[in-house]
Amino acid sequence: MRLDPELRDRILKSVSDGFQDQIAFTQKLVRMPSLRGREHAVQDLVFNELRSRDYAMDRFMMDRAAIEAHPGGSKFAQDHSNAPIVVGIHRPRDEAGRSLILQSHLDVVPEGLHEMWNDPPFSGEIDGDWMYGRGAADMKAGAAANIFALDALRRIGLQPAATVYVQSVVEEESTGNGALQTFLEGYTADAVLIPEPEDEMLVRANTGVLWFQVQVRGVPVHVREMGEGANAIDGATRIIAALRQLEEDWNAEKGAHPHFENEAHPINLNIGKIEGGDWASSVPSWCNIDCRVSIYPGQTAKDAAREITDRVAAFAQTDRFLSNNPPSVVFNGFFAEGYVLPPGTEAEAALGRAHETVLEQPLKSFMTAGYLDTRVYALYNQIPALCYGPISRNIHGIDEAVSLPSVRRITQAMALFIAEWCGVEEVQP
Repeated sequence: MRLDPELRDRILKSVSDGFQDQIAFTQKLVRMPSLRGREHAVQDLVFNELRSRDYAMDRFMMDRAAIEAHPGGSKFAQDHSNAPIVVGIHRPRDEAGRSLILQSHLDVVPEGLHEMWNDPPFSGEIDGDWMYGRGAADMKAGAAANIFALDALRRIGLQPAATVYVQSVVEEESTGNGALQTFLEGYTADAVLIPEPEDEMLVRANTGVLWFQVQVRGVPVHVREMGEGANAIDGATRIIAALRQLEEDWNAEKGAHPHFENEAHPINLNIGKIEGGDWASSVPSWCNIDCRVSIYPGQTAKDAAREITDRVAAFAQTDRFLSNNPPSVVFNGFFAEGYVLPPGTEAEAALGRAHETVLEQPLKSFMTAGYLDTRVYALYNQIPALCYGPISRNIHGIDEAVSLPSVRRITQAMALFIAEWCGVEEVQP
């Protein structure tokens, strides 16, 4: 049911009335350095915030065996997080509307060299219209928006007339296993909204992602006898060139994939980390390169992994050193497939109306070539999976920042969407 103008205006004003508190809460989140494996404290904070609002609470760990048995499960590595997943549950008096999941992740990527930042990376510094800090955009502003969009309804004496799950997960930046665990626990709804930093647009299509490590072993000798040994780092650089050819070949296939055909470079291979050798005067006996590559929706992670492994093995056979010292490929994180959001769902239409009310322009959609937890809900829950959030800059980079006016607009649109999608009822005193 569409909102009447009077209720719409009350909701918009309520979001604005609570926005300073929302900014302060977002800063509190940003100032907690919730790097991989260190998300326990921030998850405790969110648990307590949701409990203080009288939501029913659930907190659970990831089940490695269940995740590994599921086709959407990504690979566990030694540094896989063991922080809990937190769910706050709103139950209406009368289940009259459509249920909803509001999800966010609170794990963040490493901050890089601190001296490259204008302010400390976990400062939450505000300069003009921007809040800075690792995770400010990706996606602690969205995590706060999930909570404060519901607060805006409560402030005017209303609450959703349907079940709403507020889910806070980890491992989004490494495996996506946190979101998958909510599915394995049985959480589902009529739709999901994830306010990732998407520049006030809706994600229409999203790539899958694989993480893998290529391990090269050399023959160590003193550098004075270099010709008698084999340099593992040199071998690894030759493998990188072969992987770049695979990336080029996959990009050449973009015409066969709707939503990707007009993108200049939809498939991106990143050589994210390289380690090797033990001593400047010894020919290195080992080198590991950590890689990330995207795949098209519809391509299985298993098939992509097989192609990567086969390509590395085929190249090694052409290399004088590597043919006698075959490299190994180990998949050690993301093993996730992409998705396409079909147009025409009622959930998208409701979000479009909310967006147009606030921003006074139609909601645009686009393809994004990074991992999103939305894939869990699109592929496995099989519900409308909406990824839509604020304007940002430098996510995963130096001086990451989120636009505060955009956060307010997005929160207003979210509150309107919740009110229309779920319906509203009066809060019982």
